[in-house]
Amino acid sequence: MNPVEALERIAFLLERQGAVTYRVQAFRTAAEVIGELSAEELRSRAANGSLARLKGLGPKTTRVVDEALSGEVPAYLTRLEEEAGGPLVEGERGARLRRALRGDCHLHSDWSDGGSPVEAMARAARDLGHDWCVLTDHSPRLTVAHGLSPDRLRAQLALVAEVNERLAPFRLLTGIECDILDDGALDQEPELLERLDVVVASVHSKLRMDARPMTRRLLAAVSNPLVDVLGHCTGRQITGKLRPESQFDAEQVFAACAAHRTAVEINCRPDRFDPPRRLLRQALAAGTLFSIDSDAHAPGQLDWQIYGCARAEECDVPAERIITTWTARQLTTWTETGRTPRGRSGPGGSP
Repeated sequence: MNPVEALERIAFLLERQGAVTYRVQAFRTAAEVIGELSAEELRSRAANGSLARLKGLGPKTTRVVDEALSGEVPAYLTRLEEEAGGPLVEGERGARLRRALRGDCHLHSDWSDGGSPVEAMARAARDLGHDWCVLTDHSPRLTVAHGLSPDRLRAQLALVAEVNERLAPFRLLTGIECDILDDGALDQEPELLERLDVVVASVHSKLRMDARPMTRRLLAAVSNPLVDVLGHCTGRQITGKLRPESQFDAEQVFAACAAHRTAVEINCRPDRFDPPRRLLRQALAAGTLFSIDSDAHAPGQLDWQIYGCARAEECDVPAERIITTWTARQLTTWTETGRTPRGRSGPGGSP
């Protein structure tokens, strides 16, 4: 087994399992260090026992490299495949919709609060079978997540163009997860938002605002023609540091999403599973479109989309109402013009 592939697979499985960042980073760092060595130097260092003296390698990662070089599947990887490499959901739940997905509209890189470079995230999405994905790092106000200033976002757009040259025909689309401010305004320059392929708008502050002002806040955001997807609409956290759902008039908000062609995100993170099923069914009845998104902050978390697919199937969401089943061209045509692909509009949508 290739040592770099073994180290990266271990990191992927740890991320998929939701392991803490420092555990994952040890294997990703080791993969980078080993990847810079020639095959001759790698084998020489393994033979003379000097691998562990390289900065970025420790006893555990060195053992993985040694075992891979000897032709074995590393014991750590074997154990992890048994623990975390199997299906995330039981049976065929979500499998039909997962096969229909072509992309992912919500993921983060190390430009904001993600743990991996932009290209690593794009390659992982491609290797999972996607044709495209949207890079949606945070906007400036979310300083705790190192949100992108206008200048940093412009620099990122140039990087995305470079990544696309290397990964074609896979497409990395430009995007942002834009904070919805207290009055419903968006936390980024409108001229910049107009340049992006996809804008996901989410609430990250004052989540316990009273229902009436929160409703006004969400209505202003989803009615904005620059917004394409309403991210994790209730803001709830159901594991770890628990957080209750934000209160708002769901009937009004989802009606506005349907009227203004703003998709409702089905957020796949196990700590969110947002919206809850009752609101997912309410959005479906309102005629909204949906986006099944991983909200991944590391490559292994991209695999979490199956959770959202299972929840969508449980609530009878049809594939034609899910924008992440569309081609990149269909998606960007919709975000630019509001025209949905033929046969894929919701009730009251365009033909």
